Amino acid sequence: MVALPAFAQSVRPEILARQLDHPWGLAFIDEGRMLVTERPGRMRVVAQDGSMGKPLEGLPKIDAGGQGGLLDVVADSGFARNRTVYFCFSEPAASGGGNSTALASARLSDDARRLEQVKVLFSQKPKFESDAHFGCRIVESRDGKLFLTLGDRFQRMQDAQKLDNHHGKVIRINKDGSVPKDNPFVGRRGALPEIWSYGHRNSQGAALGPDGSVWTNEHGAQGGDEVNRPEAGKNYGWPVISHGVHYGGAKIGDGEAEKPGMEQPVHHWTPSIAPSGMAFLRSDRYGKEWQGNLFVGALKFRYLDRIVLKDGKVVQEEKLLEDLKQRIRDVREGPDGLLYVLTDASDGQLIRLQPAR
Repeated sequence: MVALPAFAQSVRPEILARQLDHPWGLAFIDEGRMLVTERPGRMRVVAQDGSMGKPLEGLPKIDAGGQGGLLDVVADSGFARNRTVYFCFSEPAASGGGNSTALASARLSDDARRLEQVKVLFSQKPKFESDAHFGCRIVESRDGKLFLTLGDRFQRMQDAQKLDNHHGKVIRINKDGSVPKDNPFVGRRGALPEIWSYGHRNSQGAALGPDGSVWTNEHGAQGGDEVNRPEAGKNYGWPVISHGVHYGGAKIGDGEAEKPGMEQPVHHWTPSIAPSGMAFLRSDRYGKEWQGNLFVGALKFRYLDRIVLKDGKVVQEEKLLEDLKQRIRDVREGPDGLLYVLTDASDGQLIRLQPAR
């Protein structure tokens, strides 16, 4: 482990592991060890001392390229008992071209060297030839349901307003891949039953809030990045409304930021920070004032955003880790109550944030 110079802020970055190839997702498992995904299609076990194992065997075929590859990973709430993990990835079509986001479950072998009993629980429909906007963050809710964010695939952005496809949606399923009977569009003609909410662009961050609700963030185009708390059956507006504009300055939709029947974000950023992984801090390891704060990685401007909330609204933001000058891909709270981040690079790092004081 390498300790970096202390910053004039509240955390001291400590590098645990290097030479990770575009790491994307981080999940804590038994004995403080972590699973880390690498976008080209590898998953590794990393120990608390930073030592890394060989890539796990047993992954399904992955269509890695552009923004696609092996993306998020989470451990089941009952991992100590069942050793189950969930991961999402860009899945190639069985025949012909195209790909889409898929969610799978697997058992981590007792020797932590391979994935067993791999089962694809969900595949985004339709598959489409694109290397962009996969979404792909996973959250397990308190009642044991799985939420998955799905991008609009960039060229198919109009699909985000249609319920006959999974583009630009948040979906909710049971752990066996079946559809919960209380999903909002179950039984509605022309609507896919897995859909929880729609009108999203490219949600690359998701976390369970202190109250048990699911929170997400999503990339806008040129400005208009959002933090949302997606609710059942609601429409979050993309690409009809936005607080940003298209690349090059063209209007999005009618150029309006609000319309009846479409939800407003909890928070938005212009210019775009390119938000990615996010986490709520439950511990008081950094002081009581940080407890309950939301942390979001910024890819474009290369910092970790600390967001203070009051009554569900953003009242303050603080930029952390700016001196690292690295794209922050993911952030998670560890079982020790400390924050861990992944940096997005061909020589990506796993970093633990120690309280500076």
